Parts: sequence; structure tokens; C-alpha cells
Amino acid sequence: MMWWYGPGMNGWGYGLMTISMVLFWALIIFGMVALIRYLGRAGQVAAARPTPQQLLDERFARGEIDEDEYRRRLDLMAVVTGPRAKP
Repeated sequence: MMWWYGPGMNGWGYGLMTISMVLFWALIIFGMVALIRYLGRAGQVAAARPTPQQLLDERFARGEIDEDEYRRRLDLMAVVTGPRAKP
């Protein structure tokens, strides 16, 4: 039997088969890595950002601003954002 004679796979066929197999495995590995990274991030809790009121309270507590400036900025925030609870 002369298997090399007739319609069969030639050099281009073997090359395309090799490239497609490499791409297939690269896609599988990339998908697994992406899934692991996604699942790893899902368990993380996002840190809550402090509100402007909390930042102002912290600055006042550290002594960076005095009481007059603290009250003035609180009143300004109340005008911009709406009514606030009195401390």
C-alpha cells in the first residue's frame, strides 16, 4: 500500500494541526488562570471609603483644624449636601 500517494495531509496540514493544538491548550490554560484569578478576587471585601464627614472628624480629632474651621466646614457641607445631624 502506498499511503503517501493520493489525497492526504501534507506539510501544511501538519503545520496547521500543530498550531491549532498549541492555540487550543493556550486557551484552556488561559481560561483556567482567569477563572482562578476571578474566584480569588470574589472573596475580597472592598474597603469602605470614609465619608467627607468622617474625614473632617478625623482631622479635627488630630488637631489639624480648630473648632471654628470644623464648624464652618460642617455648615458648608450641610448647604451642599443637605441637612446633617448635630454633633
